[in-house]
Amino acid sequence: MTGVSPAAEPRLLTWQVVETAGFESAWLSLDGASVQARGRATGQLPEPYWLSYRLTTDATGVTTSLEVEAETRAAVRRLDLRRGDDGWTVQGEPRPDLAAALDCDLGCCPVTNTMPILRYRLHEQPGSRNLTMAFVEVPTLRVIAVPQTYQLLEVIPGGGARVRYASGTFSSDLLVDQDGLVVDYPTMARRVTVESSLSGPERADGPGTARPGVG
Repeated sequence: MTGVSPAAEPRLLTWQVVETAGFESAWLSLDGASVQARGRATGQLPEPYWLSYRLTTDATGVTTSLEVEAETRAAVRRLDLRRGDDGWTVQGEPRPDLAAALDCDLGCCPVTNTMPILRYRLHEQPGSRNLTMAFVEVPTLRVIAVPQTYQLLEVIPGGGARVRYASGTFSSDLLVDQDGLVVDYPTMARRVTVESSLSGPERADGPGTARPGVG
Protein backbone atom coordinates (compact mmCIF):
# COMPACT_ATOMS: atom_id res chain seq x y z
CA MET A 1 0.00 0.00 0.00
CA THR A 2 1.28 3.48 -0.83
CA GLY A 3 0.61 6.82 0.84
CA VAL A 4 0.16 7.80 4.45
CA SER A 5 -1.27 5.26 6.85
CA PRO A 6 -4.49 6.43 8.56
CA ALA A 7 -4.01 7.99 12.00
CA ALA A 8 -0.25 7.41 11.94
CA GLU A 9 1.52 7.68 15.30
CA PRO A 10 3.32 11.00 15.94
CA ARG A 11 6.98 10.88 15.06
CA LEU A 12 9.91 13.19 15.65
CA LEU A 13 11.91 14.28 12.61
CA THR A 14 15.05 16.44 12.58
CA TRP A 15 16.74 18.30 9.74
CA GLN A 16 20.06 20.07 9.37
CA VAL A 17 19.09 23.34 7.70
CA VAL A 18 22.14 24.45 5.75
CA GLU A 19 20.47 27.59 4.38
CA THR A 20 20.25 29.07 7.89
CA ALA A 21 23.29 27.26 9.37
CA GLY A 22 20.88 25.69 11.83
CA PHE A 23 18.56 22.82 12.68
CA GLU A 24 14.85 22.07 12.87
CA SER A 25 13.01 19.35 14.77
CA ALA A 26 9.28 18.65 14.71
CA TRP A 27 6.71 16.26 16.11
CA LEU A 28 4.48 15.32 13.18
CA SER A 29 1.13 13.55 13.00
CA LEU A 30 -0.24 12.56 9.58
CA ASP A 31 -3.78 11.32 8.99
CA GLY A 32 -4.46 10.98 5.28
CA ALA A 33 -3.64 14.45 3.91
CA SER A 34 -4.04 16.11 7.31
CA VAL A 35 -0.85 17.45 8.91
CA GLN A 36 -0.40 18.44 12.55
CA ALA A 37 3.05 19.62 13.61
CA ARG A 38 4.85 21.16 16.55
CA GLY A 39 8.35 22.29 15.73
CA ARG A 40 11.38 24.21 16.89
CA ALA A 41 14.21 25.67 14.85
CA THR A 42 17.40 27.58 15.41
CA GLY A 43 19.47 29.37 12.81
CA GLN A 44 22.38 31.78 12.39
CA LEU A 45 21.34 33.29 9.05
CA PRO A 46 20.16 35.87 8.08
CA GLU A 47 20.71 36.64 11.79
CA PRO A 48 20.84 34.46 14.91
CA TYR A 49 17.37 33.29 15.98
CA TRP A 50 15.33 30.50 17.39
CA LEU A 51 11.66 29.85 16.86
CA SER A 52 8.81 27.52 17.73
CA TYR A 53 5.68 26.84 15.73
CA ARG A 54 2.43 24.92 15.73
CA LEU A 55 0.76 23.97 12.42
CA THR A 56 -2.71 22.52 11.84
CA THR A 57 -4.51 21.67 8.62
CA ASP A 58 -7.92 20.30 7.69
CA ALA A 59 -8.52 16.81 6.30
CA THR A 60 -7.37 17.87 2.82
CA GLY A 61 -4.11 19.38 4.04
CA VAL A 62 -5.33 22.98 3.71
CA THR A 63 -3.84 25.20 6.41
CA THR A 64 -6.19 26.20 9.21
CA SER A 65 -3.61 27.81 11.50
CA LEU A 66 0.09 28.52 11.94
CA GLU A 67 1.30 30.01 15.21
CA VAL A 68 4.95 31.08 15.40
CA GLU A 69 7.19 32.72 17.98
CA ALA A 70 10.64 33.88 16.85
CA GLU A 71 13.35 35.36 19.06
CA THR A 72 16.38 37.33 17.88
CA ARG A 73 18.85 39.48 19.80
CA ALA A 74 16.64 42.51 19.26
CA ALA A 75 13.08 41.25 19.59
CA VAL A 76 10.56 38.51 20.20
CA ARG A 77 7.93 38.34 17.44
CA ARG A 78 4.72 36.35 17.34
CA LEU A 79 2.53 35.38 14.41
CA ASP A 80 -1.05 34.12 14.41
CA LEU A 81 -1.87 33.12 10.83
CA ARG A 82 -5.27 31.56 10.16
CA ARG A 83 -7.40 30.45 7.23
CA GLY A 84 -11.17 29.94 7.46
CA ASP A 85 -14.36 30.26 5.46
CA ASP A 86 -13.86 34.03 5.27
CA GLY A 87 -10.25 33.80 4.09
CA TRP A 88 -6.89 34.46 5.74
CA THR A 89 -6.15 36.60 8.77
CA VAL A 90 -2.82 37.76 10.22
CA GLN A 91 -3.00 38.74 13.89
CA GLY A 92 -6.78 38.70 13.46
CA GLU A 93 -6.73 41.19 10.57
CA PRO A 94 -8.11 40.14 7.15
CA ARG A 95 -5.54 39.55 4.40
CA PRO A 96 -7.40 39.46 1.06
CA ASP A 97 -4.07 39.43 -0.81
CA LEU A 98 -3.64 35.83 0.38
CA ALA A 99 -7.03 34.66 -0.95
CA ALA A 100 -5.57 32.36 -3.63
CA ALA A 101 -3.45 30.41 -1.11
CA LEU A 102 -4.44 27.10 0.43
CA ASP A 103 -1.17 26.57 2.28
CA CYS A 104 1.23 28.42 4.50
CA ASP A 105 4.97 28.10 3.89
CA LEU A 106 7.23 28.85 6.83
CA GLY A 107 10.61 29.99 5.56
CA CYS A 108 13.34 27.32 5.64
CA CYS A 109 10.91 24.83 7.19
CA PRO A 110 10.87 21.49 5.33
CA VAL A 111 7.62 20.46 7.07
CA THR A 112 5.55 22.98 5.11
CA ASN A 113 6.56 21.48 1.77
CA THR A 114 4.53 18.42 2.69
CA MET A 115 0.96 19.73 2.44
CA PRO A 116 0.73 20.33 -1.34
CA ILE A 117 2.63 17.11 -2.04
CA LEU A 118 0.16 15.07 0.01
CA ARG A 119 -2.97 16.87 -1.21
CA TYR A 120 -2.17 16.33 -4.88
CA ARG A 121 -0.42 12.97 -4.29
CA LEU A 122 2.68 14.24 -6.06
CA HIS A 123 4.76 11.61 -4.28
CA GLU A 124 2.67 8.86 -5.91
CA GLN A 125 1.29 9.93 -9.28
CA PRO A 126 2.24 12.23 -12.19
CA GLY A 127 1.25 15.84 -11.88
CA SER A 128 2.29 19.47 -11.70
CA ARG A 129 0.60 22.23 -9.69
CA ASN A 130 0.98 26.00 -9.83
CA LEU A 131 0.12 27.34 -6.39
CA THR A 132 0.09 30.45 -4.26
CA MET A 133 1.48 30.23 -0.75
CA ALA A 134 1.06 32.38 2.35
CA PHE A 135 4.83 32.62 2.80
CA VAL A 136 6.23 33.52 6.22
CA GLU A 137 9.65 35.15 6.19
CA VAL A 138 12.02 34.12 8.99
CA PRO A 139 12.81 35.60 11.46
CA THR A 140 10.73 38.74 10.69
CA LEU A 141 7.49 36.69 10.39
CA ARG A 142 6.28 38.97 7.58
CA VAL A 143 3.60 37.19 5.52
CA ILE A 144 3.41 37.63 1.73
CA ALA A 145 1.75 35.81 -1.17
CA VAL A 146 4.31 33.83 -3.19
CA PRO A 147 3.76 31.72 -6.35
CA GLN A 148 5.27 28.21 -6.27
CA THR A 149 5.20 25.12 -8.47
CA TYR A 150 5.41 21.45 -7.46
CA GLN A 151 5.98 18.72 -10.06
CA LEU A 152 6.55 15.00 -9.69
CA LEU A 153 9.78 13.93 -11.42
CA GLU A 154 9.88 10.26 -10.48
CA VAL A 155 8.48 7.72 -8.07
CA ILE A 156 11.31 5.77 -6.48
CA PRO A 157 10.90 1.99 -6.34
CA GLY A 158 10.53 0.88 -2.74
CA GLY A 159 9.03 4.18 -1.60
CA GLY A 160 9.55 7.90 -1.95
CA ALA A 161 9.77 10.28 -4.88
CA ARG A 162 11.59 13.22 -6.37
CA VAL A 163 9.49 16.36 -6.62
CA ARG A 164 10.63 19.57 -8.28
CA TYR A 165 9.91 22.74 -6.32
CA ALA A 166 10.15 26.10 -8.10
CA SER A 167 9.52 29.70 -7.09
CA GLY A 168 10.60 32.64 -9.22
CA THR A 169 13.95 31.78 -10.81
CA PHE A 170 14.79 29.21 -8.10
CA SER A 171 14.17 25.47 -8.35
CA SER A 172 15.26 22.41 -6.40
CA ASP A 173 14.55 18.69 -6.75
CA LEU A 174 13.30 17.44 -3.39
CA LEU A 175 13.69 13.85 -2.23
CA VAL A 176 10.64 12.88 -0.16
CA ASP A 177 9.77 9.64 1.62
CA GLN A 178 6.69 7.46 1.11
CA ASP A 179 4.68 9.87 3.31
CA GLY A 180 5.62 12.96 1.30
CA LEU A 181 7.99 14.27 3.99
CA VAL A 182 11.25 15.91 2.94
CA VAL A 183 14.38 13.77 3.22
CA ASP A 184 16.68 16.03 1.19
CA TYR A 185 16.05 19.56 -0.07
CA PRO A 186 19.28 20.49 -1.88
CA THR A 187 20.66 23.89 -0.79
CA MET A 188 18.23 24.05 2.15
CA ALA A 189 17.86 21.01 4.41
CA ARG A 190 18.69 17.34 4.89
CA ARG A 191 17.01 15.02 7.36
CA VAL A 192 19.16 13.67 10.17
CA THR A 193 18.60 9.94 10.55
CA VAL A 194 19.36 7.58 13.38
CA GLU A 195 21.48 5.54 10.99
CA SER A 196 23.77 8.53 10.33
CA SER A 197 24.34 9.27 14.03
CA LEU A 198 27.18 8.10 16.25
CA SER A 199 26.01 5.20 18.38
CA GLY A 200 28.81 2.67 18.72
CA PRO A 201 31.87 2.86 20.99
CA GLU A 202 31.62 6.66 21.21
CA ARG A 203 29.42 6.23 24.32
CA ALA A 204 29.81 3.71 27.12
CA ASP A 205 26.21 2.47 27.05
CA GLY A 206 24.84 4.06 23.90
CA PRO A 207 23.71 7.59 22.99
CA GLY A 208 23.23 9.99 25.89
CA THR A 209 25.49 8.14 28.33
CA ALA A 210 28.99 8.99 29.53
CA ARG A 211 32.10 8.46 27.43
CA PRO A 212 33.88 5.11 27.78
CA GLY A 213 36.13 4.94 30.84
CA VAL A 214 34.28 7.71 32.68
CA GLY A 215 32.88 7.06 36.17
